[in-house]
Amino acid sequence: MLRVAIVFGPLVVFPLVTNSSATWLINIGVFTLMFAGLATAWNLIAGYTGYITLGNMAFFGLGAYGIELVFQHVGVGAGWWPFLMVPVVGLGVALISLPIGWVAYRTRALSFIIVTIVLVVVLQYLALNLTSLTGGSLGISMPTPQFAPGTFERIFYFVMAALFALSLGACWYVRQSRLGLMMFAVRDDEDKASGIGVNVAVPKLIAFSASAFLSAMFGAVWAYYLATIYPQFAFDAEFTSMAIILIGFLGGAGTLWGPTVGAFILVPAQQYMAFTLGANDYYLIGYAAVFAVVMLTMRRGIVPTINDLLDRRRRGRISQLGAPRSTGAPVAEPLEAAVGSAPQ
Repeated sequence: MLRVAIVFGPLVVFPLVTNSSATWLINIGVFTLMFAGLATAWNLIAGYTGYITLGNMAFFGLGAYGIELVFQHVGVGAGWWPFLMVPVVGLGVALISLPIGWVAYRTRALSFIIVTIVLVVVLQYLALNLTSLTGGSLGISMPTPQFAPGTFERIFYFVMAALFALSLGACWYVRQSRLGLMMFAVRDDEDKASGIGVNVAVPKLIAFSASAFLSAMFGAVWAYYLATIYPQFAFDAEFTSMAIILIGFLGGAGTLWGPTVGAFILVPAQQYMAFTLGANDYYLIGYAAVFAVVMLTMRRGIVPTINDLLDRRRRGRISQLGAPRSTGAPVAEPLEAAVGSAPQ
C-alpha cells in the first residue's frame, strides 16, 4: 500500500497543481501514463510468460479504430459517453485476439516475435488500403471532445491514470494467484511445466487476451484524445512498438513496478528531447542513449538491479549480526564456509 500511495499520490495531485497555462506538462503526463500502461500490459505476456512480443500495437490500433466505429454507428456524442464504450471496445479486441493468440503460440522464441510484428504490419497495410473504413493514409477524424476550456487535458489525464491503475492491478492480481504461478512456470521451463500437468495453453492465452484488452482501451482513449487516427501511428510497428519494449526492459521485465519506473524515466525524457531537439531528429539519438547507458550498467533493468543491491546489503547486515566476536585467536572455518564466503 505504501508503494501505491507513493506512486498514485503525486499522480493525482500533479494535474491539480499544474498551472492552466502549462497544459503541455499535463499532455506529457497523459502520454507517460499511456506508455506506462501499455508496457505493463506488454509485461503480462513478455515478463510473465516469457514470450517476447512486438504485436501489442496491433491491439492498440484495433482499439483506436474500434472507438471510431462506435462514433460512426452508435450515437454516443462527444462528451463522457465515449469513455463508457472504451471497455466494450477492449472486450471486443480481446475476443478477436484469442484465435490470433492460438495461432501465434504455435511458435516460440524468434518465430513468435516475427509472427507478432507481422500482425502489426499486416493491420497497418489493411488500414492504409481500406479507405472507406479507415480513411487510408489521409486518416479519419472523430468528433472533438466537448469539454470545458482548461479541463480537456486533465480529463484525459485522469482517464489514462485509471486505465494505468487497472493494468497495474491486473498484474498484481496475477502475481498473487495460481494463474501467475502457471505463467511463471511457462516462463521458466514450458516443457517441464507441461510435463508436470500444467495446461500451458491456458495461462498463455489468458495473458495474450488480457494484454490485448488493456492495450485496446489505451488505443481507444488515445484516438479520442487526438480526434484523428492515422494508420502509420495507430499501427506503429517501429517507434511505438520498440518504445514499449524499451520501457519494459529498462524498468525490469517480469516485475510489477518495472514498466512504471521505465516509463516515468524514458517518456518524459523523450518528450523533452523531442521538444528541444525535434527539428533535427537528434532527440532519437538521446532517446537511445538513455536506454543504452542503463542497459550497460543495469542489464536486468532498474528494479531487479536495485532489489539485488538491497538484498546483498540485507544479507550483509544479517551475517554481521550473526558473526561471533573475535577473541584474538584465529578460528578455523569449514572448507564449505570458506568457499561460500569467497568473492564471486
